[in-house]
Amino acid sequence: MPERKRYVRKNQELFTLLDTIKLWPSRSGALHGIRSIERNGDLAMITTHCGKRFAARNSRTSRAARWLRGRLHSGVCAECGIPDWKIEKYAKTTFTG
Repeated sequence: MPERKRYVRKNQELFTLLDTIKLWPSRSGALHGIRSIERNGDLAMITTHCGKRFAARNSRTSRAARWLRGRLHSGVCAECGIPDWKIEKYAKTTFTG
């Protein structure tokens, strides 16, 4: 059975995109797996699988949102342990409309 393409709306807010993809691109270019997102209005505390915790604002044009939509990354975090199937699924995701 051929694999289905995954479609995600392109111009959506960062928190919606993170809930769908469950990956975070760090500034160094590494992808981290998201363990939890605690929302508080327009701000969210994001916890990754490797234990890093930071705040992020909800924005459609933020660096993280642009990098996720453009699939820009230099590799994956070794500590997060992101499975290969998740990276392949992310690579095949098409951002439309």
